[in-house]
Amino acid sequence: MRKNLYFTIILFSLTSCYTYQVKKQVDPAADNKQNTVVQMKNTTAASQSLNTPQAPAPINIQEKLTSGKNVKIDVEGKSYKVIVDKWESDSLVAHPVHNPKKILKFHKNQINAEKIAEKRFSQPIADIITVTAYAAIGVGIWYLLQ
Repeated sequence: MRKNLYFTIILFSLTSCYTYQVKKQVDPAADNKQNTVVQMKNTTAASQSLNTPQAPAPINIQEKLTSGKNVKIDVEGKSYKVIVDKWESDSLVAHPVHNPKKILKFHKNQINAEKIAEKRFSQPIADIITVTAYAAIGVGIWYLLQ
């Protein structure tokens, strides 16, 4: 029982509520369907908007990777967790998350724009950790009273 309790405590001390999540791009086809339904009510607007095709917006890496952001990027098949320092013309200057002395430079064409993941707080993981911690405390108190 004690070994399991120690293992659980160590496991929770290593778990983080922060995860790297890729922002989902807005699907222009889905937006176009919703806009079409709304615009069908107004027949003049519907005839004008259905004729104009919408092209997907290009992904601008320099807008996504601003100074000070903690991100996970994919560079030529290799994944890096970095904190963005600055942009020098077309090159990203960053440092690894746990090593601020090491400087990394990547050209913007090397970075896979679709796999840029920002570090964010994950509420479901936090809820799971909280419920499990409360359950462990309850079991611990019950065990002490027995």
